[in-house]
Amino acid sequence: MHDIGIVIVNWNTCDLLRRCLETVFASRGELSKRVVVVDNASSDGSADMVADCFPQVELIAKTDNLGYPRGNNVGLRHLGFHAKSDVSAEAPRYALLLNPDTELPPAALEDMLAFMDARLDIGAAGPKLILPDGSLDRACRRGFPTPLVSFYHYAGFARLFPRSRRFGLYNMTFADENQDIEVDSVVGAFMQVRREAIERVGLLDEAFFMYGEDLDWAYRVKAAGYKIWYHAGVTVKHVKRAASRQSPRAQFEFWRAMLIFYRKHFRRDTVLPVHLLILTALLYKGGPSLWQEIRRPTSTP
Repeated sequence: MHDIGIVIVNWNTCDLLRRCLETVFASRGELSKRVVVVDNASSDGSADMVADCFPQVELIAKTDNLGYPRGNNVGLRHLGFHAKSDVSAEAPRYALLLNPDTELPPAALEDMLAFMDARLDIGAAGPKLILPDGSLDRACRRGFPTPLVSFYHYAGFARLFPRSRRFGLYNMTFADENQDIEVDSVVGAFMQVRREAIERVGLLDEAFFMYGEDLDWAYRVKAAGYKIWYHAGVTVKHVKRAASRQSPRAQFEFWRAMLIFYRKHFRRDTVLPVHLLILTALLYKGGPSLWQEIRRPTSTP
């Protein structure tokens, strides 16, 4: 059994993917790993680059853009992770979702494994992610976007009172970025998940396309009794939205993901007047295209 199985879903980020893989294979330590690249029908030669330059990578080249969660599930199944209670004996001890626009320091994989090995109650964890300008990628430690937390964030209270535990929960701005802390969710750009947690909750929800699936996975992992931790002792560079910036669907898919997440986890406990306000706000943010999604709920597993 390998220590870690790394799944990288790529779409038209050839140069960044090359750099990401270089840093992955420059990792130090005695850990054993498998690396799977799922290429979502890139047109920039990404798949050929991987085949030519990284023969040790298990390349899965698709002819269609499957989206992020479905692409990751292809890689996870390839590694032996399947539906709940159906994980192969050959599946690694940990699965790592890794974006192609990340760069790992040499000790990142070794240190993240040691961090989770030392705490068996941790179901998923992620490192400190730094943007190219040196600032924190605030998505790397998140509170769940409950109706109230989302209201505080988008109404501006989080910006006015970033150190408040009540108002700053969306991006956990009240916490020191250099301190380990238990969180609701880490981001799918670097999300390391324990094998046993996947056995209990299954794979990513493919109703999402490119946002929200990491929040949903974390929600289910926590509901299964595990904890989620942000580990500031490891720092990873993240060129954020390198692929999604190219897609006109990006903003729509973000708000569609928020709609799916709300319906799946919070609608049942939301009174009708508040529910209607939430749908109105989502429609305002997501634009007219979101109306069809509001009228026809997306089915989720």
